[in-house]
Amino acid sequence: MSIPDFQTLFLPVLKLSSTGEIHSKDAVSKLSDEFNLTEDERQTTVPSGSMTLMKNRVVWATTYLVKAGLVVRPQRGYFTATDRGKEVLSEHPEKINVKFLRQFPEFETFRTLKKPKESDSSVVQTDDVVLATPEERIGVAYEEITDEIKSELLSKVLQSSPAFFEKLIVKLLVAMGYGGSSEDAGKHIGKSGDEGVDGVIDEDQLGLDIIYIQGKRYAPENTIGRPEIQKFAGSLMGLGSNNGVFFTTSSFSTHAYDYAQNVTQRIILVDGEKLTSLMLEHNVGVRANQTIELKKIDEDFFME
Repeated sequence: MSIPDFQTLFLPVLKLSSTGEIHSKDAVSKLSDEFNLTEDERQTTVPSGSMTLMKNRVVWATTYLVKAGLVVRPQRGYFTATDRGKEVLSEHPEKINVKFLRQFPEFETFRTLKKPKESDSSVVQTDDVVLATPEERIGVAYEEITDEIKSELLSKVLQSSPAFFEKLIVKLLVAMGYGGSSEDAGKHIGKSGDEGVDGVIDEDQLGLDIIYIQGKRYAPENTIGRPEIQKFAGSLMGLGSNNGVFFTTSSFSTHAYDYAQNVTQRIILVDGEKLTSLMLEHNVGVRANQTIELKKIDEDFFME
């Protein structure tokens, strides 16, 4: 069974709360058992990685029930059903969702405070939207924006010259902590003259070891196969090196990955997807446009 959305958890959470005060951690465990979640599902996290997806949904299901006056939090980390909540359960509802909770004035007030401005026509206001918790909705939006930026990055790299691509690789590796500085790192890029190798870069700032680099600026539909990786490995062997990184704007075949994993040398393959992910992670070719800081209650502050 898949992880239930947080509206599906409304009724199970309320039933659990009617048995007495229960800690949220225990609630997550009991409900995970009730829904027969696998170990992988129990460990699945929200996009930010701050907590498990199941815990996040249980927490928000509890919050919505609290806003409707069906559940109360008597002490830190615990929740229990109110008289209203027990009365609702006595009516044996088949399910409880946002539409059901709207019958309670306190919940409507809560919803009104959360509603977007009516003038914002880009926002779809339906109960289906809240099948995901706020963190999940933020995560989905973030992933959509990130995917679009990565696509645009790849397009710009493909439109650039081979020389620019070489400089990009240098800047990225330096941003990742290799080579010391762009000036030092870039001295041998594109000038090594060794067959199958485009350049070298220091693995550390002291230059104790070097990494050989190969870069191929190919269109996305062009897949790099085993022969090119095999040729690169041969070049590394001839140079007496065990470290190499093969960059491309396209992708690698399964045979290429298999060969790279089993060859004596350590060869890292960086495809277009990985390349743009690293550029985003290390701020190469991008800059911060907007920063959103999410707050949460500091429970320790309110301890007396």
